[in-house]
Amino acid sequence: MEAYPMAMVIEPGKIEFRERRLPPLGARDVLIKVRASSICGGDLHLYKGKHPLAPLPMAIGHEISGEVIEKGKGASRVSLGDRVTVEPVIICGSCSFCLLGEYHLCLNIGYQYSSGQGGFAPFFVAPEDWVHRLPDAVSFEEGALLEPLAVAVHAVRKASIELGQSAAIFGAGGIGLFLLQTIRAAGCGKIFITDLQEHRLDTARSLGADWAIDASREDPVERIFKETEGLGVDRSFEAVGLERTLQQSAQCLKKGGISVLIGLFEDPENVRFPVNLFVQREIQVRGSRGYCWDFQRAIELVKRGKVDLKALISHQLPLSDLPRAFEILLDPKQKANKVVIQME
Repeated sequence: MEAYPMAMVIEPGKIEFRERRLPPLGARDVLIKVRASSICGGDLHLYKGKHPLAPLPMAIGHEISGEVIEKGKGASRVSLGDRVTVEPVIICGSCSFCLLGEYHLCLNIGYQYSSGQGGFAPFFVAPEDWVHRLPDAVSFEEGALLEPLAVAVHAVRKASIELGQSAAIFGAGGIGLFLLQTIRAAGCGKIFITDLQEHRLDTARSLGADWAIDASREDPVERIFKETEGLGVDRSFEAVGLERTLQQSAQCLKKGGISVLIGLFEDPENVRFPVNLFVQREIQVRGSRGYCWDFQRAIELVKRGKVDLKALISHQLPLSDLPRAFEILLDPKQKANKVVIQME
């Protein structure tokens, strides 16, 4: 096959399409014709040159969907023509965590983009074990959002939510809005969500948030305690990656509550945290990394109508407009939620 262009961030604020050749397909690999790719928060960190775990230059794009157009001789789970999304992990399969089925904690875990293969390209190769069929009613554009939905599903599982509990979400970006829908499906009662951008809060209201709080106008912690009769919430989720929202996600908790951290911090060494709350309120803070058997759950939520993928898509652009897509996401005036790139 001839070489094809693949998007990379080569320095902060600069995207280039560089030539890539497909490797020979392994026995259980599949070749996917990419139809749509979505821009992730991690891609934005890379674009700004502030991703703490991914030095530039780096391939970008891992929220993808497409069509299987070729497969290795040993691939039997998928068929040619299948509409699919991809779980973009690379694991060793032999460490103690992998053997326990906790592959998200693999001692040698990697991701397709960090191994040189990005999703903003016409083609993508993946082992069939990491390929998931799209439901018939899900478009390619919606299918590209199953990866961030799986991230939210994993975080909600980490929170151990019980029926009727209250929750607060800090950050109404893509992950925050998927968290909102997922915790509603898990039986959460009162749901608070905070952000600085009104259009995101409007989307949150339309998706069922009980309180959508503009953190530029009022203190979300004070509002949460007011609306919960001074108790706070049972669960909170930090989906921004800022010191302030990290602090607030702990401060808003009820005694005995649990906060789950999903946000990626660009400057983790200089983050302050109110550690005395661990003792004063006996709270817990749990980290949530990626996904582990969560794509299957995410797809089931979509099939059952519990999650609206389309509601988060604010912009759709062709691959040739990828640099402009990043500018749109970084400009609050553009009122962007999820920006999906459609392949020409």
